[in-house]
Amino acid sequence: MNRKPVIAIDGYSSTGKSSISKDIATRLGLIHLDTGALYRGITLYALTHCFANGAIDRNCLISSFDKIRLEFREAGHVLVLYLNGKDVSREIRTQEVSDHVSFVAKQPEVRDFLLKTQRDIAAEGGVIMDGRDIGTVVLPDADYKFFLTASIEERTRRRFLEMQASGMEADIHSVRENLIKRDRIDSEREVSPLKQAEDAILIDNSDISKEQTTEKILSYIR
Repeated sequence: MNRKPVIAIDGYSSTGKSSISKDIATRLGLIHLDTGALYRGITLYALTHCFANGAIDRNCLISSFDKIRLEFREAGHVLVLYLNGKDVSREIRTQEVSDHVSFVAKQPEVRDFLLKTQRDIAAEGGVIMDGRDIGTVVLPDADYKFFLTASIEERTRRRFLEMQASGMEADIHSVRENLIKRDRIDSEREVSPLKQAEDAILIDNSDISKEQTTEKILSYIR
């Protein structure tokens, strides 16, 4: 294969999709695109500019698309997200963004807004993307597809430790409830719901490490 492969990794929150994808990108000389970062970037914009009475104003957000400029800048084999010229890679990982990103991501207009961006990046090959609908909607013709899952207990533990390590305030009960809520919203939304593509390889990493998950994925690619 002269063209480098396109790899799609979908799955539930806190299954390690992004960090595993970054590792694979480094080892195979690919570019990693964290599609979840795009949705988090739009959510961050919405919280800053379209938030009133405790909720995101959907109409305000949709009418603001022409004011939202999302771009990835390459840093090694990783693409870092910039929102209107500012590096927001840390800001998009806050609990506030996590609490609202599923609402933003289920809006059909938002998904249409981001679809072309994702496909254009993958058109030349040499890309690994992770998200929730990469193998089913964004890149249905990807060369390799994987779907990651893990128990809610293990995912809660991982997310809690990740937030603590980043210096964020975290309550393990709230983290668990947020994950359950996101699972429900992502799986039940009408547009591009979270689901395993028919030709994707399922990997449950409840009892294996990120490194072992990476090796398992690489064994299929090799």
